[in-house]
Amino acid sequence: MVEGVFRGSRAAIRPIELGRRLVREMDDQRSVDVKGRRIVPNDFLIHLNPRDLASFADIEDVLQAELVEAAREYAREEGYHFMGPVRVRLTADETLRPGRFAVVATLRQSAGGVGAGSLVLPSGERISLGDRPIIIGRQSDCHVTLNDQNVSRRHAEIRPGRGAYVIRDLGSTNGTLVNGTRIVAEQRLRDGDILGFGSTYVRFEAS
Repeated sequence: MVEGVFRGSRAAIRPIELGRRLVREMDDQRSVDVKGRRIVPNDFLIHLNPRDLASFADIEDVLQAELVEAAREYAREEGYHFMGPVRVRLTADETLRPGRFAVVATLRQSAGGVGAGSLVLPSGERISLGDRPIIIGRQSDCHVTLNDQNVSRRHAEIRPGRGAYVIRDLGSTNGTLVNGTRIVAEQRLRDGDILGFGSTYVRFEAS
């Protein structure tokens, strides 16, 4: 865990300053795992003076979500890997003067050691994958419900495997595609894979 302090101007801290510092921490703390992958921190705690934190009160949730997305995008561009879901939190720190902030970046492994994963729906909504199987289908009680008549009621399952997520077709009528190819039984997923369910296409992101 490394902590660094950035001295801003007398004006309010700009969100872009937080984003730049966050990706810098990723660069500074990157390391190589036993598989030769470059891994970087995925948990970020940003310390702010209470006055600066209050200035973000109306946009705090949106800001945290955008910083998470910025970290994911930077990791894809640089070929970095996360050990777990990306999380960004803001916290008040009275020891810091206004205009200063500190970032504590940490490597945090997800449950089961499978790493991070998410599905990006056509609407742009992101569904985080955890350590339990999820069912995709047209039925309302599925974890991911798709409003598509070409999708079966219980179409496919995605579950954590040994070091990667695995997709399995559940006997759907139209089958399940990975990058345009129909899977026979089950298949390991890789970052950027496009999953096809009926007429709906979803992107899998390992980061």
